[in-house]
Amino acid sequence: MAGPGPAMTVGGWRKGDRGMPIEIRMPALSPTMTEGNLARWLKKEGDEVHSGDVIAEIETDKATMEYEAADEGRLGRIIVPEGAQGIKVNAPIALLLEEGEDAAALDQFSAAPAAAPPAPHPSPLPASGEREGPAKREGEGQHLAAPGNGAGRIFASPLARRMAAHAAIDLAGLRGSGPQGRIVKADIDAALARPGAAQPAAAQPAASRPAAAAIAAPAAAVFAKAQVLALAGNPPYSEKPHTAMRRVIARRLSESKQTVPHFYLTVDCAIDDLLKIRATLNGKSETKISINDFVIRAAALALRQVPAANASWSDDAILLWQRVDISVAVALDDGLITPIVKAADQKGLAQIAAETRDLAERARAGKLKLEEFQGGTFSISNLGMYGVREFAAVINPPQGCILAVGAGEPRPIVQGGQLAVATVMTCTLSCDHRAVDGAVGAQLLAAFKKLIEDPLTMLL
Repeated sequence: MAGPGPAMTVGGWRKGDRGMPIEIRMPALSPTMTEGNLARWLKKEGDEVHSGDVIAEIETDKATMEYEAADEGRLGRIIVPEGAQGIKVNAPIALLLEEGEDAAALDQFSAAPAAAPPAPHPSPLPASGEREGPAKREGEGQHLAAPGNGAGRIFASPLARRMAAHAAIDLAGLRGSGPQGRIVKADIDAALARPGAAQPAAAQPAASRPAAAAIAAPAAAVFAKAQVLALAGNPPYSEKPHTAMRRVIARRLSESKQTVPHFYLTVDCAIDDLLKIRATLNGKSETKISINDFVIRAAALALRQVPAANASWSDDAILLWQRVDISVAVALDDGLITPIVKAADQKGLAQIAAETRDLAERARAGKLKLEEFQGGTFSISNLGMYGVREFAAVINPPQGCILAVGAGEPRPIVQGGQLAVATVMTCTLSCDHRAVDGAVGAQLLAAFKKLIEDPLTMLL
């Protein structure tokens, strides 16, 4: 008689052998998600669960998303409590008992320890000349051996292993700060920041020196909290813990400024005609159109006219996108998100206005679907409503451009040889010089300016 088949994983649910509970696992809710936070359980132990029921809310780096059940049964055990952070994708978070299955089956399940809030990252040891505080505990700040599985295995993320290999760091001498003692990138950064931790280049294989230098260089700019306090002169302070979103924003923007060669182009657009047409349209329609809706429409049409600017860099080729998907920056309490107006060049002003308003409202409520904020070929960031005259935005890779829009304000201009006053809006285009050349960026801004200053052409 054949024995039971191998366990099967479907989504975040792991179907076990007959008579064993079903593992509910942390799902991957985005292509880049490696861990998430369990914001809230919507079911409690003992509750009946039906396929399609929302059982929990999972916080990703961009939004809080609902987690739907993929199977039916009774919630037998919650492994990870709500509020837990840094739970690795595919880690068990709960157990589901099938119909007729006794709770005794839970005792047969040997689950991994529940994920707990991540431990504080180890701080670098004080540099020479710095004093340790009187409350310094024995062993604090030292990197101890990482926990293994009983067979000498060291748990570390793939990135941490690569960084350690390049920098000649022995993982066995580190204590991991990730879930269940896993060594992560922050632990390698902390080890590299310790005085004397970096290996001399001569001690490394010649082939690995450039890679080691590339890895070690960013670590020099990483400051532990104690270092920042000392450099600031130890003034009074309060702490605002990093959220998953804030960490991702910090990482991606740092990578963008370090690896993407930005250049900037600025134009002034007279928007008096636009304001008149906007007032006329809003007086005749229930859908109120904002200046930003005109900007989205103009940018999309300009990208259609200058398709070379609707591009992204890859190591193999420049990718020229055949669809114009505009990402629009929306400010949140602890960062920003960029919902996407897809095929914006094929939508009228009223449709763009209704769509952007709906996307912004659901973005602030954390109710966007993954495909509504993941992607985009071009970004717009508008700070005009805050009275900002002009600014330069940071490119959101892999996009090739982002348009920064300032406030429209009365300014003196020369018109027909005479001094006059016009409402002027300053717009700055940030370009990835690898994918978009200066002339292409200038052509895009010229097309955008012409559309903004002659808004009737956007209505055709």
